[in-house]
Amino acid sequence: MPRYTIDLHDGAHFVRDTEGFDLPDADAAREKLVRIMSKIALGFTAVPERQDYLAVVRDENRKVVLRARLSLDIETFDAG
Repeated sequence: MPRYTIDLHDGAHFVRDTEGFDLPDADAAREKLVRIMSKIALGFTAVPERQDYLAVVRDENRKVVLRARLSLDIETFDAG
C-alpha cells in the first residue's frame, strides 16, 4: 500500500510529516487531507484576524500529488 505524507505550514511554522499514512490511492489521500484541514478549520479563533494554512501531500517518492489552502480572513468595519 502506498505511503503518503502531509506537510503543514501556517505561515510561521512548518510541520513535516515524518511518519505518513498508508493509503490505497490518491483519492484516499485527498479524503485524509480534507479531514485534516476540516479539523484545523474547527480550531480557528477570532484572533488573529487572519489565519492561513497550506498542506502538501506527497507520495512515497516525495512527489507532490495534492496541495490545499485554508484561510480565515476577518475584516472589521466601523458600525458608525
